Amino acid sequence: MPDPDKSLLERLAEFLTPQPTSATERRQELIETLRAAQIEGFIDADALSMIEGVFQVGELCARDILVPRAQIDWIDIDSSVTEVIQTVISAAHSRYPVYEGSKDAVVGILLAKDLLRHASEANFQLRDWLRPAVFIPESKRLSVLLRDFRANRNHLAIVVDEYSNVAGIVTIEDVLEQIVGDIEDEHDIDEDADNVLLLANGDIRLKGMTELDQLNATLGTQFDDDDVETVAGLITHHLGRIPRLGERVQIEGIEFEVQRADPRQIHVLLARRLASDNSLSA
Repeated sequence: MPDPDKSLLERLAEFLTPQPTSATERRQELIETLRAAQIEGFIDADALSMIEGVFQVGELCARDILVPRAQIDWIDIDSSVTEVIQTVISAAHSRYPVYEGSKDAVVGILLAKDLLRHASEANFQLRDWLRPAVFIPESKRLSVLLRDFRANRNHLAIVVDEYSNVAGIVTIEDVLEQIVGDIEDEHDIDEDADNVLLLANGDIRLKGMTELDQLNATLGTQFDDDDVETVAGLITHHLGRIPRLGERVQIEGIEFEVQRADPRQIHVLLARRLASDNSLSA
């Protein structure tokens, strides 16, 4: 923790002076100094939040924020034009992975604007209007990915696991959310009915703002806290802080895993029931 008796200038000077400490320790010292600067009124809360988000991006990789393959709106290369148009209208995204035969065989990315421009052409062939797909490993650092997105003017990457199977997708908006907070993203859950989404592997995907009553009805739990009304509030109140992306918290036999978060709030979580109903631990 910064020494409260030292001025902000002195603390920053100390940070810039080489010391025999690890990069992690130095980073934490800088964050603590900036937090003190915010308290003293030198920077505002939004600026501090973004700075913390930048540090967070440097620590995360693609697997931490990807949209899982089960939640992707796919297009089959053999679909008719009518079927493709229906998918695009229904999903309302701007980009779609297109596969051939298997969802692990992505042949390109369809942009909705390309479909709108050319679908009425007499000899329209979907394959002719696909953009190249960009494939990245799950371990790719978000800081590197953001630089690649900017350099190549690309907005979406296909994330593959160690066996070259598609694990999910990452968009530039997903990366930027880690810095600036939640963006109205086309892959986000928007409707109230989708606050709770059962995944194929049995996990439950939750919006952070899901009310505890809805969570209880889904999981058969009895979470009740007079101080909070949402899942995000429950976890934050228990920890006494906003959890980090990827952090897991166990509460009354349920494990919550943070999938999307920024320094200000939790956006999306996974919930799964533990084998034994142990008491709360984090």
